[in-house]
Amino acid sequence: MASPLSKKQKLDAPASDQSPLPHANGDRVPRQRARDEAGEEEQGLVALVEHRVKEVEAIKTKLAHYQSMLEEAEKKLGESKAKLNLLQSRNKNQNQSNSTSNIKSRPQQVTAAKPVKSNIPSSSTPVKSKATVAVTEKRKQEKQPKRKIEEKEHQDLIPSVKRSSKPIALEFGSTVIISSQHKRKLRCLELCPTNDNLFVTSALDGLINFWQLNAKIPSASLLSTTDCLSPNQRRWPEDIAWHPAGDTIIAVYSGDPGDSQISILDLNQSGQKRVSFLEAKPHSKGLINSVAFSPWENDICFLTGGSSDHSVVLWREEGDDNLSYRHKLVHCNLHSSAVMGVSALRHKKIVLSVGADKRIIGFDVLAGRSDFKHQIEYKCMSVLPNPCDFNLYLVQSGAPGQQLGLYDVRLRRTEIHSFGWKQDSSDSQSALINQSWSPDGWHVSSGTADPKIHIFDIRYQGRGPSQSVQAHQKRVFKAMWHQSLPVLSSISSDLNVGLHKIY
Repeated sequence: MASPLSKKQKLDAPASDQSPLPHANGDRVPRQRARDEAGEEEQGLVALVEHRVKEVEAIKTKLAHYQSMLEEAEKKLGESKAKLNLLQSRNKNQNQSNSTSNIKSRPQQVTAAKPVKSNIPSSSTPVKSKATVAVTEKRKQEKQPKRKIEEKEHQDLIPSVKRSSKPIALEFGSTVIISSQHKRKLRCLELCPTNDNLFVTSALDGLINFWQLNAKIPSASLLSTTDCLSPNQRRWPEDIAWHPAGDTIIAVYSGDPGDSQISILDLNQSGQKRVSFLEAKPHSKGLINSVAFSPWENDICFLTGGSSDHSVVLWREEGDDNLSYRHKLVHCNLHSSAVMGVSALRHKKIVLSVGADKRIIGFDVLAGRSDFKHQIEYKCMSVLPNPCDFNLYLVQSGAPGQQLGLYDVRLRRTEIHSFGWKQDSSDSQSALINQSWSPDGWHVSSGTADPKIHIFDIRYQGRGPSQSVQAHQKRVFKAMWHQSLPVLSSISSDLNVGLHKIY
């Protein structure tokens, strides 16, 4: 039997062994918890600082962009005010001189001779569609004034091309995708030059759909649909162009015999009278790949480029209506292959044409000869003058990774910048993909074989896009900037129309 002393020692031993343990654990747990909380707080602050840094950089970029826009707007405002003051002073002086001359001079009656009408047809009578004669006579009776293309001021953008090491990115908001209501693949997208809320789409089903844009949402509603298939062979329009007055649309087809080459869609008419076909057929064979109106003031005409006949034809508007045109062959032997794109410079009577023969041609219409010729390494697909700098134009080619080239017409054969994109889905470059200039002339939008819209800042030194917008499910054909609304509209082979908000 154990002694009482040994029992007491056994009972006291566990107490002495266990007493430091709770004390030791109590010190370690709070210190570990404090370290964990401090680490979490540090990580949170690091993430917050990184977020704030990005936020500051984004605001700085926006501030620089809007600062440049403000300076440009103030410059334009000053120029407009100076012109207004000059015009008002001239009108004031002219009114004073007229009132003085009226007091001094005696009124005289002048009888105008009546014009003699001739029933003999002239060989220079402009080409008219039979279905539009009545409409033409009606418009002549209304004595409509001859339309003028809006005069724009030249801005010298070329010195800033390829000068910036950092692009100015645009902020895109919501994107709305709507059905194009076409049954076959889309081909063309055009914006109304007089109403920025209107645009049209055309497709291989031969239909032209008219849309009205609501830029606030954004959204678009289908206004009407017009069948524009050619009368005999039932071809769809290969390309379309909206008249600068906004009341007609020109569509081009094929130069092959047995069918019409040009149609005019009159938006002031309805039903079957809305579409008429010109009788003239200057293209000899093959598709008519391109049509574009010239930007020449007081001389409204459009250009067409053929494929198999290698020709460029100028159609000049005649009379006070836009339903009669007289055509003139610009050239037919300067290209050795299909003419893929046509356009014209604003400040000179020079027609630009590019072809699958890798040639860029500038033809002087007044002199009747080529002003310059340039051949590049890859086939050309389209040409697009800058809307602000009249000496600058864009050429799309098949160069991999550098599909877009900028040229100064004064330097003739010199490319001042080139840029492009790498395609993920295909290495081939489609001629159905087109570009569009932003209203300020600084950015270019382009469709791609991938479901993206690429945006390029021409001031950026880099060769790639300044940003890309995920837009559709399939190939994007074209994305166009609305001139006065913060919206970019696009079409795709997924049969949808995209509306992209810009902030």
